Amino acid sequence: MKNKEFPNKLTNIRLIISFIIIVLLLFPFNMVNINFKKFLVNDTLIIDSKMVVVGILFIISCITDFLDGYLARKYNNVSDYGKLMDPIADKMSINSILIILSSYGYIHPMVPVIIIIRDTVINTLRMFAANSGSVEQAKNTGKFKTTFLMIGITLKLFGNLPFGLINVAVDDFFIIAGTILSLISGFEYYMAYKKYLFKN
Repeated sequence: MKNKEFPNKLTNIRLIISFIIIVLLLFPFNMVNINFKKFLVNDTLIIDSKMVVVGILFIISCITDFLDGYLARKYNNVSDYGKLMDPIADKMSINSILIILSSYGYIHPMVPVIIIIRDTVINTLRMFAANSGSVEQAKNTGKFKTTFLMIGITLKLFGNLPFGLINVAVDDFFIIAGTILSLISGFEYYMAYKKYLFKN
């Protein structure tokens, strides 16, 4: 690969996109007389144009997440910077949106609470393992968890289209499934890391 820093640049792009998404979701645009249009679809669904913009940015963020990991592994270019910043970018892009969607009333507050507690516990376990000079590989369940949450969030941002037209909550299904998978993967990590936690 000619540009060995390309995966890290993708991580940086994801960080920037995540920051823009947070600003778009939290900034009080109405106070500066900026109003995003809302559209009525099929006389039942209301689509917020601001959420559509956020959804497009989130999809780009997800694509960069896949690409930087894929390129780093394919060209054996896993850097210390990538190891540090990639998880931070993941947490910014997913956890922050879950918190904001919860504050909007789009999802139950228990979802971000479970995800954040799970991430905090796993990061703590990883620190114990790192002090012992060991690193466990990421579990497939955790990868499925991330994928399910990404799909669920994307659908939620786009008003659950096209499934909302037939009143099927596919967005909620993926978010709930991702939350359950986060608990399962958290238990898997605990079983893998507990030997470092209780090491004398």
